[in-house]
Amino acid sequence: MRLHEGICSATAVLAALLATSVCYAARYPPRVRVAQGELQGLREGHVDAFLGVPYAAAPIGKNRWRAPLAQRPWHGVRNAQQFAPSCEQTLLPRGVGPWSPEYVVHGAVSENCLYLNIWTPARRTHPLPVMVWIPGGAFVSGSGSVPIYDGRHLAAHGIIVVTINYRLGIFGFFTDPALAAEAKRLHEPPGNWGLQDMIAALRWVQGNIGAFGGDPHAVTLAGQSAGAIAVQELLTSPLAAGLFARAIAESGLPNSLPTPSLAAAEYAGETFARAKGAPTLAALRALPAQRLSTTAAPMSSPLIMPIVDGTVLPAAPERRLATGRFARTPVLLGLNANENTGFHASPMALTRAAWHHELHKIFATLAPRFQKLFPARSAAGRARALRAVRRDLGLAALYQWSRLRLARDPIGVYAYLWRHREPGSDSRRWRVFHSSEIPYVFETLSVAPQRRFAPLDRTIARRMSDYWVNFVKSGNPNGPGLPRWPMLRRGSLHIMQLGAQAAARPILQPKLLRAMRAFIAAGGTPRLF
Repeated sequence: MRLHEGICSATAVLAALLATSVCYAARYPPRVRVAQGELQGLREGHVDAFLGVPYAAAPIGKNRWRAPLAQRPWHGVRNAQQFAPSCEQTLLPRGVGPWSPEYVVHGAVSENCLYLNIWTPARRTHPLPVMVWIPGGAFVSGSGSVPIYDGRHLAAHGIIVVTINYRLGIFGFFTDPALAAEAKRLHEPPGNWGLQDMIAALRWVQGNIGAFGGDPHAVTLAGQSAGAIAVQELLTSPLAAGLFARAIAESGLPNSLPTPSLAAAEYAGETFARAKGAPTLAALRALPAQRLSTTAAPMSSPLIMPIVDGTVLPAAPERRLATGRFARTPVLLGLNANENTGFHASPMALTRAAWHHELHKIFATLAPRFQKLFPARSAAGRARALRAVRRDLGLAALYQWSRLRLARDPIGVYAYLWRHREPGSDSRRWRVFHSSEIPYVFETLSVAPQRRFAPLDRTIARRMSDYWVNFVKSGNPNGPGLPRWPMLRRGSLHIMQLGAQAAARPILQPKLLRAMRAFIAAGGTPRLF
């Protein structure tokens, strides 16, 4: 009897202790100590979130257009329970084109914006792999706090997710002769402040992610669109060497956009400063952020895009790739079937003259060859064929990238084509648009209830996130219960087609691949966009 009573008593005590620990966890948010001080986050189910964590000092005042400086220590416990301001940009909270509100930035913007966000499993028994996410946005918009980047769902699968802000537009990429001279005097790179922010964030992760249960030797650098282009650039940057072990580039290749020279950027910057009535660097830095607007087109002006600065980017990334000067890391990369629909008009019908004009504009003297490869007998058929041409140009760009990469490093490259059309009120118009894979990768379909996702969408999201999590963990997307994803090989260029079904396919069919090779040999440059 006494033994039974003792067991019951011990069981009651254990139950009380467990209940107390659960209540303690609920009442007292998680805390960690990093190099700069203590942080207090919040618990979201089985995941701890630390939001708005500074990884560098505020780039304001005399630090505008300077290499990011170390964040000073703080006293006491810093609240890390809400997002910090996003970097300066124009806000479109209702969305634009195919990008509904869950795809865009909300909340405050500021020059004081060098913050990151961390989601980590609440229970950790060993160091976990880490994914550092670089947002897209044509280098003029974007933020780590965009709703579709919520990292809690991926973190629940046993990884740590970090999303970052970095300086954008004029604040992230402007330079001029005075700035270049100052940087030389200070032994700093003369531009690419936004890329330098990304490198600073990676260095912060290397030094501090262990406090959150992360493994600094298992960091995957990931991004989409401009974020993917930045990943490709950092793969070739000597300043980023050793800061990550794997890479994911969604809809971004080294030649997705030209990389202007430092001289071109200095000239554009000098012209801009003169137009703003700021004859000195001090006068430029004194201008309020609102005065520093520009009408320069995104991804086309050296004012607001990465440049060959000689230090961060010693040469254009495609040139560095071709000469073997890149990090030998496993890479997962790919594109969407209709990358262009958000940027260029996608006609529902196309006249015969317009179709011939488009083919000649793209392929020049090879246009008749491609006309036979994309037969179209009706106006609607020609519009479909134009979409197919644009998709296959993207696949040809992927082929060209893989040929250069595999010649130098034949291991660890996995490529995909995303084919699933996200539901929505205008999905027939936008089709498989640029960035539409992200909510499936992050399993954040719930942030857009207006899209009325079906069970199939949730099944696809789980499969997509499983592939991505597996790659973050091991450098290989394959795992139990998943259709096999082949590695790209020089003799077998097979990629994964992802969507309602997941299956391997040739990067291009043989006849079309031969035509694209001829196009490249004739000086053509296939691109994603």
